Amino acid sequence: MIDPVAEVRSFVRAALVTPVPRDHTESDAAFRRRRVVAVVTLVVGSVVLTLALRIPPGDPLFYAATVGLAAIWTIGAFVSGPLHLGRARTRSGGDARPLVQSLALGAILLAVFLLGGFVIAHVPPLRDPVTHLLDHARLGSLTLVAAITAVNGIAEELYFRGALYSAVGRRHAVLVTAVVYALTTVGSGIPLLVLAAALLGVLTGLQRRVTGGILGPMVTHLTWSLGMLLLLPLVLSSGS
Repeated sequence: MIDPVAEVRSFVRAALVTPVPRDHTESDAAFRRRRVVAVVTLVVGSVVLTLALRIPPGDPLFYAATVGLAAIWTIGAFVSGPLHLGRARTRSGGDARPLVQSLALGAILLAVFLLGGFVIAHVPPLRDPVTHLLDHARLGSLTLVAAITAVNGIAEELYFRGALYSAVGRRHAVLVTAVVYALTTVGSGIPLLVLAAALLGVLTGLQRRVTGGILGPMVTHLTWSLGMLLLLPLVLSSGS
């Protein structure tokens, strides 16, 4: 008979706790170069992100700004040095690309945020800033916004869980990258967006530590962000 508790523990250990063995050692010169590129990319990207989040919904400039931001994260990530897709542990004891685990983690995080959405839907000071942010999809092209959301999710993971994670060093990489990721959203003036970035940053950072690559964080990020884009407006409308 299957023990649900044991299954959950096994899943958490495999997905978020026990690293898959690998050797991604870099020379000191390569590590210093990665740090310089990561810092420059972070400064430029943070400025562009702050400006993009302040563009009024419906303004075509928002699309150009967010696509430009994705380009900044992506170029900085690849220029910084080698990036790895990573591997995940399987139930059989082997390893594979981290797809199923990441989809599950993204879905769980999405469910948690949607449940929280039902709460903030009845608290206007919390609901209204989030609704304003989602107006980019309501007042513009949902298809285009969804595509940009996907592209930016991939670009952010290339940089934050790829280049920046490798530049920080192994000891505090999960914490540092999660904090920095959250701080880049402070300019939006939306506290719940900062909290969301922090939680997503911790989850994807743990995945990066375990798998040694960016594929798992990408899948989790896309599952969560696209789900929020499509479902959160329905949840928030329950309080209006």
